[in-house]
Amino acid sequence: METMSAETSDWLKSSDSKDYFELLKFPTVGAQKENLRDCVQCATWLKKWLKSIGAEAELIVPSQGTGIRDQGLGDGGFALSVPVVYGEIEGQEGATTVLLYGHYDVQPADPLEEWKTPPFEPTLKDDGRVYCRGAQDDKGQFFAFLCGLRELLNTKTQRHRDKNINLKILLDSQEESGSVGLFKLLEDREFRKRLSADVMLVCDTSAAADLRPAIVAGLRGVNHFTVTLTAANRDLHSGEYGGIAPNAAQGMAELMASLHNPDGSIAVSGFRDGIEPPSHEELEAAEAGFATEEMYAKDIGTEPCGGQRGKTIVQRNCFEPTIEVNGIHSGYGGPGSKTVIPCQAIAKLSTRLVPGQSPSRTFDAIKRHLKDHCPRGMSVELSELTGDAAGFRLPLGSPLFRLAEDVLKELDPRGAVFQWDGASIPVVSALREASGAAPLLVGWGQPQDCIHSPNESYSIRQFQTAKEWAKKILSAL
Repeated sequence: METMSAETSDWLKSSDSKDYFELLKFPTVGAQKENLRDCVQCATWLKKWLKSIGAEAELIVPSQGTGIRDQGLGDGGFALSVPVVYGEIEGQEGATTVLLYGHYDVQPADPLEEWKTPPFEPTLKDDGRVYCRGAQDDKGQFFAFLCGLRELLNTKTQRHRDKNINLKILLDSQEESGSVGLFKLLEDREFRKRLSADVMLVCDTSAAADLRPAIVAGLRGVNHFTVTLTAANRDLHSGEYGGIAPNAAQGMAELMASLHNPDGSIAVSGFRDGIEPPSHEELEAAEAGFATEEMYAKDIGTEPCGGQRGKTIVQRNCFEPTIEVNGIHSGYGGPGSKTVIPCQAIAKLSTRLVPGQSPSRTFDAIKRHLKDHCPRGMSVELSELTGDAAGFRLPLGSPLFRLAEDVLKELDPRGAVFQWDGASIPVVSALREASGAAPLLVGWGQPQDCIHSPNESYSIRQFQTAKEWAKKILSAL
């Protein structure tokens, strides 16, 4: 760095930055077998760190199983070998119990050639941002919160008063690939009892523009799965068989296009059944805290025209379901040409679901639609279903929201806005049910963090804000 502010210089000398950089170096891609050892090493490091601040901590490896969630990685045995980190700091009897949820796994770094710095070597640049895979999602978010907890525990006033809060810390190992192991653990009655809490804090969401605090009052649910379309028994010469053999690549394009009507609305019969529309108050609050179409256009480099025409950007992102094609693969894609008629095509699909929709019923509706619209001479199969999580919305009048608003007003004079996040954290709904806790989702992400993309980053300002939030909300609780 050519120039460095005093604040940045002080942060670099702190144990926070040293530990944060060490945590980021673990390539914890929880969806890949080759990173299993890295995940175990990172989990062990986190266990040791939690013990250093006074927590009882352990690694929990789920038992083997063959449930639907064990299929997400194509290898249930591997999926259930990645350990979840669990810790507790016990307070006095009758004290408020808080469950903190985060995840230490990260997305794959691909495409590697687009990274400007090595993806698992944290680099602080002169823009005040740390670049690394996981810098924000979710290592930066949950670890900044834990650093705030450490500072709170180390203050003189905290050491000399009764502990009036119980803390339970749960760090997921595969949130990015469906939380396979954690969902398996939640099938165990004893483990569910251990998670019993009054409040669940999640720091894995975004703030509003310019880091204005945002309380997430709802999340969309999610399903993701693979569609395989098969035609001939092998790739065929496009001259000898052109005009005779069905083309799987062309068939997949037609099949994917059939999912939507020309106006962008979803064409799958039964998919929208049961949708619970937002209230006028929710729509009004969402509009107040949402980015404009101009801001989105600047962010993504094109017009934000996805979804159904005639609906506002807030409706499309917060309160409407989606079916998105995440990728299509077929035939030859290398340099030059290879004149074949592909015999098979694969598509990756994800759906985002709103309250009232059933993940299983929406999946069945898509399955029926794809079977009914399968091109002649081809067969279609669906596999690798993961997610299976419903959407939820929380009441705006919640006492916990009122408390959070007061705390966030202390942190930022602008006060908080409410958001209904178009993204999903599939396991949050299940944890809410298992723990009985009221969820409070406040995070500090920003569009420039580029999560799930090359050159992911998290600013020192965001890290410090998340740390201060931890101290204030835990003190208030």
